[in-house]
Amino acid sequence: MQYFARVPCPAEVFIPTEDSDAWLWNPTHRWIYDKLAVAASQGLEAAPHGVSPSHYPVFSKPIYNLKGMGVGSRRLLSEADYGAAYQPGHFWSTLLDGDHVSSDLAVIDGEPKWCRHARGKTGVEGTFDYWEVSSRAEPAIEDWTGTWCRKHLRGYTGMVNLETIGARIIEGHLRFADQWPDLYGGDPWVEALVRLYAGGGWSFDDRERRTGYSVVLFSPHGQRYRHPPRSLQDEIAAMPGVSSLQITFHEDLAPDRHAMPPGGFRVAIVNCWDRAAGNAARERLRCHFES
Repeated sequence: MQYFARVPCPAEVFIPTEDSDAWLWNPTHRWIYDKLAVAASQGLEAAPHGVSPSHYPVFSKPIYNLKGMGVGSRRLLSEADYGAAYQPGHFWSTLLDGDHVSSDLAVIDGEPKWCRHARGKTGVEGTFDYWEVSSRAEPAIEDWTGTWCRKHLRGYTGMVNLETIGARIIEGHLRFADQWPDLYGGDPWVEALVRLYAGGGWSFDDRERRTGYSVVLFSPHGQRYRHPPRSLQDEIAAMPGVSSLQITFHEDLAPDRHAMPPGGFRVAIVNCWDRAAGNAARERLRCHFES
């Protein structure tokens, strides 16, 4: 909520930051959360568990997962893997190669008007070490996702987040990635977001975009963590080169109530303009959580 604290939003304007809200508010287009349908819409080989793959390797994950974080996702390298991973509600699809990119698009009647791309540096077992929120265009991704939006999202106006591997869509969300509005442009970008959902079109001066980084801290599973003291949070957020700090769990909820990848429990995200500064901030946080 820190990104929206300084920007007024009319009470009648609803901007989803959670997939559960986006699902409720967009009945016509909520089929986008069906990952099997998204794969089929691009001509990828895919089928629900129960229909065996004709070849391996393939990728398997839940057809629906509104909690995110890669829960239940895995590669299947053989028929034995498929048998061990089989469960209702999951599907397999073509195993794609290439960079994992998260793209946010501002869309009006299915037509993209603005986009930014974040490339993930993967860690262990579904985690990410950091994301680079690039200032550059991604022509291959923009061509593919733009054509796909114009075909499949006609009638939809708002933000859409599309995750791609090798420029092919692996999943979609009727919202934006709320980790990095500050890296998109801060308050002016949030103001443009409010105008978009209020019916005012898309108007945002993006000529001064710059590359930023979102450095992620995962801690081991099996512990109950506490938020850092406010003084430490303020100190880290004020470090040179750091743009913002997010604590990404609810300390009043049990750890197993959070959707997390197998490789770790995400406790914090440091947004920064200098990745070395972000890494230094992360290590300060790591000392807190390990103690």
